Amino acid sequence: MSGFLEELLGEKLVTGGGEEVDVHSLSARGIALLGLYFGCSLSAPCAQLSASLAAFYGRLRGDAAAGPGPGGGAGAGAAAEPEPRRRLEIVFVSSDQDQRQWQDFVRDMPWLALPYKEKHRKLKLWNKYRISNIPSLIFLDATTGKVVCRNGLLVIRDDPEGLEFPWGPKPFREVIAGPLLRSSGQSLESSSLEGSHVGVYFSAHWCPPCRSLTRVLVESYRKIKEAGQNFEIIFVSADRSEESFKQYFSEMPWLAVPYTDEARRSRLNRLYGIQGIPTLIMLDPQGEVITRQGRVEVLNDEDCREFPWHPKPVLELSDSNATQLNEGPCLVLFVDSEDDGESEAAKQLIQPIAEKIIAKYKAKEEEAPLLFFVAGEDDMTDSLRDYTNLPEAAPLLTILDMSARAKYVMDVEEITPAIVEAFVNDFLAEKLKPEPI
Repeated sequence: MSGFLEELLGEKLVTGGGEEVDVHSLSARGIALLGLYFGCSLSAPCAQLSASLAAFYGRLRGDAAAGPGPGGGAGAGAAAEPEPRRRLEIVFVSSDQDQRQWQDFVRDMPWLALPYKEKHRKLKLWNKYRISNIPSLIFLDATTGKVVCRNGLLVIRDDPEGLEFPWGPKPFREVIAGPLLRSSGQSLESSSLEGSHVGVYFSAHWCPPCRSLTRVLVESYRKIKEAGQNFEIIFVSADRSEESFKQYFSEMPWLAVPYTDEARRSRLNRLYGIQGIPTLIMLDPQGEVITRQGRVEVLNDEDCREFPWHPKPVLELSDSNATQLNEGPCLVLFVDSEDDGESEAAKQLIQPIAEKIIAKYKAKEEEAPLLFFVAGEDDMTDSLRDYTNLPEAAPLLTILDMSARAKYVMDVEEITPAIVEAFVNDFLAEKLKPEPI
């Protein structure tokens, strides 16, 4: 276990009081579950979470007054096997840019933190787990590194006593079990979903992008059903009142989790680690995730020819998928799209490398560390070049890391598979020198 933890966190962590703690000591203490708390001292929601998380942490560990250093609750090396819930540790991963503010914020934390100076490691963690907003809390299996729960904030709210520890993912059919509604008032059992592809749609009437997507999704749903496909959508509301839910749901031809069943709605949010809306999760008939990017797929495929939207290893950059550039490092190959077939040839060139990387990380049940794009010549590409201060050359091979405001550029006359693979491998091995965006 210590090998994984040291690779993830480095050799040293610090307590709120500034005392160093060896990461390998977590293994000796039998830590089974690791929580990564992403936050910032300047965020009021993070301050609120820290207070509620401290109480939660203390209840689970039975040592609310003890700190995580040696001799304290989190650092004590008792000979007896700790109770399961005491085998939890939390590590704060900060985005603070001011060390004094960081120190003031972590001082009262009963858990551990990545040292302030570990800015590069912090950024890698934000990218690795695709953290898009704060505060965020995810739980990992401390032995395997697998993500156990992507939305720890809901764990604190829904299970304040930790009775469901360690909050591992449950099958979709178990989480969705219960009655579902149609806007007509008809009630169906969730067993009616068997044998169908399912879209789990997290949305709310107060959210303008949600309403825009719903209008498109209604047409997509109709086309797919008319084509004879076994497909159903489940609306999981984030509306602020039952009245708003009913008004919004009246526009929808599919099913919904009852608004009054807050526990089931929350469990679905926890299951898929929802961090923002609208989100459309596409599932196969066995309840396994096909793609978390259903929103992008629906907007890019108005005729639904590619349903059920299995993810493509390489995407062609467009207005609807450009938001994915902010999710983590992205390889972008810029080409001259005025040359017939250039974009398709570029995708074919990159695809074997992309598939290899995706398969490698899928085998470890991890997100791939790169997304892959081909960018032609249009307004979106021009905006991206301007924003990242890239030359007008084509072809141009780049890796863009928006969260780190960093770019890696290879401007060569001819792009070959060997050049792309070497570029990717050097990036993953941290051998490339970044330029600022």
